[in-house]
Amino acid sequence: MNREEPETGARELEVAEAHDGLRLDSFLAAVMPERSRSLIQKLIKDGQVATVDAAAPPANGSTRRGPARALRVSTPVRTGQRFTVSLPEPEPASAVAEDLPLTILYEDSDLVVIDKAAGMVVHPAAGHSTGTVVNALLFHVEDLSGVGGELRPGIVHRLDRGTSGVMVAAKNDVAHQELSRQFHDREVEKEYIALVWGLVQAGKRIDAAIGRDPNDRQKMSTRSRHARSAVTRVTWALNLKGVSLIHVAIHTGRTHQIRVHLSAIGHPIVGDATYGGVHRHVANDVRAVQRLGRPFLHSARLKFTHPTEARPMEFESPLPADLQSVLDDIRDRQAPRDPGV
Repeated sequence: MNREEPETGARELEVAEAHDGLRLDSFLAAVMPERSRSLIQKLIKDGQVATVDAAAPPANGSTRRGPARALRVSTPVRTGQRFTVSLPEPEPASAVAEDLPLTILYEDSDLVVIDKAAGMVVHPAAGHSTGTVVNALLFHVEDLSGVGGELRPGIVHRLDRGTSGVMVAAKNDVAHQELSRQFHDREVEKEYIALVWGLVQAGKRIDAAIGRDPNDRQKMSTRSRHARSAVTRVTWALNLKGVSLIHVAIHTGRTHQIRVHLSAIGHPIVGDATYGGVHRHVANDVRAVQRLGRPFLHSARLKFTHPTEARPMEFESPLPADLQSVLDDIRDRQAPRDPGV
């Protein structure tokens, strides 16, 4: 595979019909998946994104053809509009390295695969400047990619804070771009294990676009006006009398996708307080779920192509102890009893 440097400088983009009506930051994130949403928003706020006026000739060698218009991250875009984006050189990581526990499943010169612990935020943000996966990676791994923005080096996908399991991070900008492309083009296989309320059948497919909840900006919803396509499949299911243990494959990677989709069909993930998965009163058979301090959701398998060697890579993670103990308790309580005992 040829190694190409990440694209920098000015880039011109035209809005396709599929993106009509999206916010400006959402449109740019869709057409530039290798750039983080936070970086795109920063570029807009810093005046590095401008509309193109086709009627005006370029001035002083600039790619802008007309006066720059004041743009906001929430500015809606329309089909046929064109924008120029000034892309900076990748910034060096500036998050603080911390000696935090980190389970590394695999590492080479291009990437690192980890088994993320529940409760760990992936990258620094408001309210979480330390204690994140990025802080731990900076301590344990050298030369992480900077293309994701200075506070999220190497990060090409995320797991929610309460979700545990397999994640991959890039160690250089070439690997970062190629892994980002694979996620964007839906070439990565992602399988999760979840415990949900009610009876769910294997083979269930949920095809519902996801966007910000119109009534609560901290949540995602299938009722959003500006939503993006999302597909979730239940590949395996086990009925446990009141709850179902399921394996879930996702073809897209929207924020909170599995949690939102399962809640939307009436089967929220057990322990998920945000999307209706915490019940105050539960049957004795499943009362072990009351011990959960987070959603019963685990990234169990991740399969992708090595970004520079083009060979298949597949990694698995067993259920962590907190989830396994709840599952064992439920199974034990529901196991048939010997009448002679």
